[in-house]
Amino acid sequence: MYCEPGIAAYAPASSNICTQGTKSQTLLELHFESVASRSGKVQEREERHGAKALAYPSLQFYFIYSVLITTTSLEVHTTLLTMATKLRTLGPKAAAALDEELMSSGAFSIDQLMELAGLAVSQAMYAISPPSKTPNILVACGPGNNGGDGLVAARHLFHFGYKPTMYYPKQSKNELCQRLRTQLEQLKVPFTDDFGDAVKKNDYIIDAIFGFSFSGEVREPFPAVIEALSEHQKPVLAVDAPSSWNIEDGPPQDGPGKAYQPDALISLTAPKPLVKWFKGRHFVGGRFVGREIAEKYGFDVPPYQGSEQIVELSGDGEKL
Repeated sequence: MYCEPGIAAYAPASSNICTQGTKSQTLLELHFESVASRSGKVQEREERHGAKALAYPSLQFYFIYSVLITTTSLEVHTTLLTMATKLRTLGPKAAAALDEELMSSGAFSIDQLMELAGLAVSQAMYAISPPSKTPNILVACGPGNNGGDGLVAARHLFHFGYKPTMYYPKQSKNELCQRLRTQLEQLKVPFTDDFGDAVKKNDYIIDAIFGFSFSGEVREPFPAVIEALSEHQKPVLAVDAPSSWNIEDGPPQDGPGKAYQPDALISLTAPKPLVKWFKGRHFVGGRFVGREIAEKYGFDVPPYQGSEQIVELSGDGEKL
């Protein structure tokens, strides 16, 4: 029996989807619908096949499971979770204020937030392409917290079975990032200074260079790196923002990032306004904010399933 990693958590336990198939091929579709109550309470409603759908306050969505069962295996062809309304975006001022609150009255440390963010990045990478398909991952890290997320993600990817290589030319003097690098060195994860050569040797690239706080010009040595990413020599997963993009205005009008359009993006905590210009696969991750805080800052907590740290959105910014 085969169940696609990350999909089983989406299948309601009562549906008994992940079981041995019958002799004849059967296409089983489960459709669940749920609408949030005006009172704002989570509702449960029994649907076909004994499965349940959950309604979340301020969110309307439905699940569609299309499952092909065969004699020897079960292949999940599509798992679609679509929201009737788009997730609200988180602007730069609100994002900065949220981080400040999380690390003050929220009692989080930067270590915790970076660990959860990096874990979400690694899960998104696994959902896009597991190590059996793309074992060699080049992780490009910048000098700030976005680069720290990339360092954490690389450690998780190593334990997931990938072979990460690090490009980290402007290393932070921050004690936390130095410890994250040491953790990778102890795992014998290689570091390289030659980005162009590393691109040729790897199957996928994670762009953890600049995050949502980026503004101004791209400084050396990153212009050539972003230019290489723009050329689509290898597929790219961008962390929180495609490097060089403005959080509100999207890709720059000129410069190395003008033509940069990564294949996938994982927005941390919430989508940023720049997603209106993004055309690839879009995930949201960073599962550490409660609904009360989300409402305070005007964004939505997506309906994470089970132990999942990520949720995929559809191409138009709605929930997938």
